[in-house]
Amino acid sequence: MSWGAPDTEPTRLALLRHGQTPLSVERRFAGRGDVPLTEEGHAQARASARRLVGWGIDAVVSSPLLRTRQTAGYTADLLGLTVEEDAGFVETDFGAWEGLTFAEARERDPEGIDRWLADPEAGPPGGESFAEVARRVGEATDALLERHRGRRVLVVSHVTPIKVTVQRALLAPIGALYRMHLDTACLTEVDCYADGPRVVRSLNDTAHLRGSAGPARDR
Repeated sequence: MSWGAPDTEPTRLALLRHGQTPLSVERRFAGRGDVPLTEEGHAQARASARRLVGWGIDAVVSSPLLRTRQTAGYTADLLGLTVEEDAGFVETDFGAWEGLTFAEARERDPEGIDRWLADPEAGPPGGESFAEVARRVGEATDALLERHRGRRVLVVSHVTPIKVTVQRALLAPIGALYRMHLDTACLTEVDCYADGPRVVRSLNDTAHLRGSAGPARDR
């Protein structure tokens, strides 16, 4: 989608996944449940903030959920910025599967899990499909680019919205969402040019977490 005349300096999105939570430790579906960061999650958020200080961030945007707002707050405080909440970057609504492990969800709803894995248009009972999330995140991203053209914007979000942003930049099919992994508190960078092209600069970068407990490989 074209949203302006060609430019030479892109709008740079630094996409930060929130820090560790109790549900991510146990690899449970964590969608709209408003869970806080763990102690390790706060440490990850502080490490992310220390790294981002030198990135020239102009604005901080966050999903409205607690775990993202807590994560975003560390960087915003160091930079003297306010956190702009944007519901378009909230995590997938996992409906009836919220709080379950994958194994628990499969045991309760094997056919539903199979449909979800095979078809991005299929969602959990009472929840959102990945295709619905992709449309929502796409609209939110286009609106953000209109608001912050030419700036460096930190977007603190969740697994699915970050994957969607990468998938759209690569012009990949939506099935590519099933082929990406994102650690807690990882950074991903996408450059967005006003005449349409988007370029992925990095994916699942956890260099700032080395030297403590390291990246937490959880959902």
